[in-house]
Amino acid sequence: MQKTIFNRIILKLSGEALAGPQGFGINSQTINLIAQQIKDVVELGVEVAVVVGGGNIWRGRTGKGMDRTTADHMGMLATVINALALQDALENREVATRVQTAIEMRQIAEPYIRRRAVRHLEKKRVVIFAAGTGNPFFSTDTTAALRAAEIDAEVILLAKKVDGVYDSDPAENPDAQKFNKLSYFDVLRLGLKVMDSTATSLCMDNRIPIIVFGLENPDNIKRVIIGEKIGTLIGDIS
Repeated sequence: MQKTIFNRIILKLSGEALAGPQGFGINSQTINLIAQQIKDVVELGVEVAVVVGGGNIWRGRTGKGMDRTTADHMGMLATVINALALQDALENREVATRVQTAIEMRQIAEPYIRRRAVRHLEKKRVVIFAAGTGNPFFSTDTTAALRAAEIDAEVILLAKKVDGVYDSDPAENPDAQKFNKLSYFDVLRLGLKVMDSTATSLCMDNRIPIIVFGLENPDNIKRVIIGEKIGTLIGDIS
């Protein structure tokens, strides 16, 4: 078995990452590749919790003229759809999985209870946190930072469509420069769109490192776990 540098992680998946090349909805090939990567990591003995976004289905800021609270609640429900899809893909690979939601919907998922989540992780079950924090005006990035602090995760792995953090959008600027390492303060000072400022500040206050990387390589999650230097590191790893 390969040696890992982390024992408990939060994997943050954006909704856009689940959409794959189609850009909307859930791409079955993409979500199955992600599920296989998670399975590979679990088999290395790592405790994995996942926070999923919902931007592939609904983004609150697209609800023009709509009450912000209503739009954000719709976005939370979109994350539940993604969580259930990921749970299904994992269980098809015989990976024990639990979905916990910040908004109670007992017929389809457990309510979020910190001690129960930790116990699932100790039993090597993958825990998927859905419905954000349960509150409007907070992103799923903030959810990842909050849950990481609550369950004592050692790192947040931020899986995106791009392979790290750049000084400008590489899709729009071919001369964009990639950062290999940043401090939390650099992210805030430069206004880099890695995580929202609330999430970044929460990680800084709790000294939770963040590794931003792309999902273009089907082994990238595992590569990060075993200590390969890919993507961009925010903070420090002791």
